Order: sequence, then C-alpha cells, then structure tokens
Amino acid sequence: MLMNVIDGPYLRDLLDQPAALRNTWQNLSDDPDLRHLARHLHEGKYRRVVLTGMGSSYHALYPLHLALTCSGHNSQLVETSELIHYMAECLTADVLVVAVSQSGQSAETLSLLGLVNGHVPLIAVTNDAASPLARRCDVQLLMHAGPESSVSCKTYLASLLTLEWLAAILTAQDVAIVKQELEPAAAAVEMYLEGYETHVEYLREAVVGVRQLYVAGRGPSLATAGTGGLILKESARFSAEGMSSAAFRHGPLEAVNSSVFSAVLAGDRRCEVLNRRLARDIRHAGGRSEIVDMHDAQGPFLIPPVTERIRPMLEILPIQMLSLALAAMNGHEPGKFELASKITATE
Repeated sequence: MLMNVIDGPYLRDLLDQPAALRNTWQNLSDDPDLRHLARHLHEGKYRRVVLTGMGSSYHALYPLHLALTCSGHNSQLVETSELIHYMAECLTADVLVVAVSQSGQSAETLSLLGLVNGHVPLIAVTNDAASPLARRCDVQLLMHAGPESSVSCKTYLASLLTLEWLAAILTAQDVAIVKQELEPAAAAVEMYLEGYETHVEYLREAVVGVRQLYVAGRGPSLATAGTGGLILKESARFSAEGMSSAAFRHGPLEAVNSSVFSAVLAGDRRCEVLNRRLARDIRHAGGRSEIVDMHDAQGPFLIPPVTERIRPMLEILPIQMLSLALAAMNGHEPGKFELASKITATE
C-alpha cells in the first residue's frame, strides 16, 4: 500500500472492478422481451431512440449513441434533467427510451418514471434490481457490480459492458460473438490494476505543480473524456474538465501553460493522428500532455491491448490512477464525499 494514498471504500471499489466486470459479463442474457423491443425498432415502429442518464451514466451512453446512429436509427442522447423539463413532449409511445441510472432512484430518474408511466417503452440499465427504475421499466438490464460506496467506477465499467451488449441486440449483431468479444475485458482491467501502486507513484511525480487537468478524446472515447473530468472533480476535488479533442482547440488551447496537464485519448484509427497531434501541440505550447494508448504510451498511460469494443473500459483506468495521485498530493482520502452523496436525491 502506498504510504500517502489513504485506504478507503473508493480505492477498494477500484480494485474490485475486474470482479464487477466478470459478474456482469456472466449475467448477460438474450432476453426475449428485449428482443421484442428490438424487433419493433427494426420494423420502424419506433421513430426515435432516446438515450438518457446523468453524470457517468450519461457519458457511458455515447458509444451506444454512435452504434445506433451508424446503423441508421434516429438516436437522441440527452441528460435526464433536460429531458424531463424541456423535452418531455418527445416521450410518446412511438419512442423507445433507454435510461441508465446506477442507483435507479436519482431525483431525475424518478421524475422520468412519472412522465413515462407505462405509456412509453422503457429499457432500464441499473445496478439495483429493487430500485424504482428496475421495477417500473419494460425491460431491465442489470449490472452485477455489487455495492459501490461513492464515485462511480465499477458501476461505470459495468454500464459500458452492458451497453455494448444492448448495442449488439438493438443493431442486430451476432450476440454470441459479441459476448465472446467482451469476455477479455475483466482480465485486461485486472492486468492493469495489478500495477496500480507503481502507476500512482509515477503520477504523483507527473502532477507536481499542475493546477488544471483536461481529458480529451473523440468517438467512443468521449465517454471516457466526460467521465474522466467528472470523477477527478468528485474523487480528488481537483479542477478538471472532459471534452472532445476538437473542442480543446476551440478555447482551452489558448490557456495552456506549465500548470496545465492534458490526458489525450489516442482512440481508434479514424482520429488517432489528430489526437496525437493535439498532444504534441499542447506540449509545444508549454503545457504537459500524455497520450493514453495500447501501444505507444508512457507508464500508467499505457493500457493493455484490447479490441475497440473494450477500449473505453480501459481508457478510464489511467484517469482513476490520476484521481488517487491527486488525492495523495493534497492529503485527503480519494472518493470521500463531503458535500455530495452517492445518490443524488435533489434536483
């Protein structure tokens, strides 16, 4: 155990992520009710798929949004808080809603259930089978991450895994092949976390003098960018922001200096060259930047080689290690809430 990293529930949750992924993977099933909704989608009975969540649950939906859109479906990704107050008119019987809420009982989720009220087909992705969301949906996809203390980590990875499974069904992929492709996720996460103490020690040196941190990426990696910025604020109480690599050039690049650190996600072949160019330009501008990649990265930013389907589950791990290093640097327990709570009960 690292002397300056205070042991606590968040650290134990981080180390429990491989088990959470294995349990979730083992319980993936080809539900006939889900198949029924998917068939209606393919037949054109639903004019739109609305994907909704808050925080990391919202960000985790982005790869599914891309998969649906690229398969020719009309996909709309919106925070639940916006959906219930400004877009409730779109919640009609010819719209399929996918709602992700790890607790299944956040304030926004409860309001959504009141609006849907059995009249709009609803697929729920949650970690609590007894939650209002699980009990009042048409189809439930349960994560099996186990209890989680504070900042979303193992439930976030379980969300990504479950949503890849859902994407396979909604876009008519071979689910047997997809399940086989998802199996290595747990082992890859376990491999990375075996060296977590070394990772944190490396990062403690790398973040000395850093005052602002960014996580940037494109495509499916935007899930990691958004969640990364969120969890650094929650777990380390550190000024951090997640955004697209392109958006970084539209403003933040001008504020780069030696106190700014950017973790840039290399991503897939479509935009890897652009992402690497951003990291290089940040360094040339006087900032600090590291690439997160499976082949060409330094120290904790080098993640195990996996398929593109699994990549976002691995990309978040260096950011989690950053949260431990930043908390150690500032002398507080990582992931310990003082103002927030695990379940957001107030809008």
